[in-house]
Amino acid sequence: MIKRFDRIEGRSVVKIYGQERLAYACSDSSDLYDLVEWEARGGHPGSVPIFYDYTNGKVYKPFRKRRNVLYSDPAFADGSYWILQADYAKKKVTLFSYQPEEKPKVVTETDMENISLYNLQIVGEKVHIVSQNGEKATCYYPEHFSLELTPHQTLALIADGRVYLEEWVEEGWDEERDCAGENYRFYHRVIVKDWNGRTLSEEVGAITQSPDGTYWIS
Repeated sequence: MIKRFDRIEGRSVVKIYGQERLAYACSDSSDLYDLVEWEARGGHPGSVPIFYDYTNGKVYKPFRKRRNVLYSDPAFADGSYWILQADYAKKKVTLFSYQPEEKPKVVTETDMENISLYNLQIVGEKVHIVSQNGEKATCYYPEHFSLELTPHQTLALIADGRVYLEEWVEEGWDEERDCAGENYRFYHRVIVKDWNGRTLSEEVGAITQSPDGTYWIS
């Protein structure tokens, strides 16, 4: 059986991990840094997130499209959906909580001059606002801290007062032939740090989130 949502726009939808009810799509870019790059072109036309409800087939657009306003990919935590709004006209970044068929609620608002839009996203078992650029990861909410990163590291998770970095490792690359050698290995490592950057543990593994929201090291 093929079902239909009550509004068809030809968009592919993406599952929001940690729950089974909603999927989402975005009318345009969800990369908030596009606002900076589009400034030289006269501004971005804007985007809106679109939520698709598998329980009743309804489609929700809780925000109206506005010029120079973009939204991040949504996340689910603590029984609510969360999304970041970057408003380049007001120079504000706002965190909203959202429930289907309800008006989004403002949780916190930050001046854009105090936050980097580069890879700005929501991470963690609890809601954390984080940006990272390959050299540094910065958490802005609810705590504020920064960690130095190596070129192959990303901040993957914040949980239980610890920061989980994921690092990809490549071994056995044949530089002369520019290809994988006989003993080539590609894998990930998990590095756990405290908020001050002190390393607590390291192990081979990759962090993934299951559909029910649980995080696993594989």
